[in-house]
Parts: sequence; C-alpha cells; structure tokens
Amino acid sequence: MSRLGKKPVCMPEKVKAEFNNGVLEIIGPGGKLSQGIDDTKINIKIDKDSILVEALEESREHNMLHGLIRGLVVNMIEGVTKGFKKELEAIGLGYKANVEGGKKLVLAVGFSHLVNLPMPSTVKVTTALTPDKNTLITVTGTDKYEVGAFAAKIRAVKPPEPYKGFGIRYLGEKIIRKAGKAAAGSGKK
Repeated sequence: MSRLGKKPVCMPEKVKAEFNNGVLEIIGPGGKLSQGIDDTKINIKIDKDSILVEALEESREHNMLHGLIRGLVVNMIEGVTKGFKKELEAIGLGYKANVEGGKKLVLAVGFSHLVNLPMPSTVKVTTALTPDKNTLITVTGTDKYEVGAFAAKIRAVKPPEPYKGFGIRYLGEKIIRKAGKAAAGSGKK
C-alpha cells in the first residue's frame, strides 16, 4: 500500500466533493474540477471534512494508482481554493507579449512573424513590463496540469539561448551561460 496514499486529504470548509460513476468532482470558491478515476481499482470515501483514497487490491499497479490519485486530489483541492500560477520572462531586444481578445497570446520574440498561441479556457494569462523593461507573462488557473502545460508551451516558442540568455524563461530560472568565441581566442599562442 502506498504510504502517502493512506493519508486522508483534508477538505477546507468551502470545498465540496462528489464521487459518482468513476468521476470525482471538487467544487470550491475558485471553480469546479473533475477527474476520471478507474473505480474498479480505486475507491474514494468522502467524509464531511476529508477524502480518503483506497486501493481495492494489493498489487504494484494498484499501489502506484493509489498514490497518484491522492496527489491529484490534493492538487484539485489546492486549485479550487488558492489556484496555481507560473510566471515567465521574455528577455531580449524587442521581445513583447500581448493578450488579444482574451483568447490568444501574441508573442514577438525575434522571428520574422508574430507567434499566436490560442489559450485554453481554463487558463488566464496577463502580461506586464518589469522594471528592467522585460515582459512578464503570468499564467494562472485552477488546474495545475493546464497551467504548467501552457507555460511550457510558451517557453518552447523561444527557449533561452546559452550565449546572451535571450528567450523566454521561467521567472528565477538560472541559465548556464557559455563563454563564446571571444573567450576561446584569448589563449596562449
């Protein structure tokens, strides 16, 4: 049995949960999330203030699912109460980002064309300028997977390059910089 899976998940007062026909729905102040669960392998018991995930058999697959489902439930509860946020920074001369119509993110990142990324309906994106004149892109939402996946999709448009560090990176991400040609030619002759 999974050690983490055995622990009950505490539910705040404002959160409600239902488990019917293999679908777990969690409703809170931030919204509503649902997750499909194989009810032939995992059972979920909902009390007034906690959720308990139980594996129906003792096997390796059931143990893995046990811990996974409990982790997903924890993320769902955190998503409907606090929400999730990822921040990215576009660093480079003329690198900009704008949200158009609340449905797509338009990036100008050094290509000959603008990059249009359609936004998922579960994610909200805002852009702002930092004091260093870089563009800060903030991705927020209730679903941890959707927030992380869309942030990774934004970063994949123009990953930071190792020589000058231009590109889109997560806020606080450290980029290992290479020395370049100038340092390579300064050796002894």
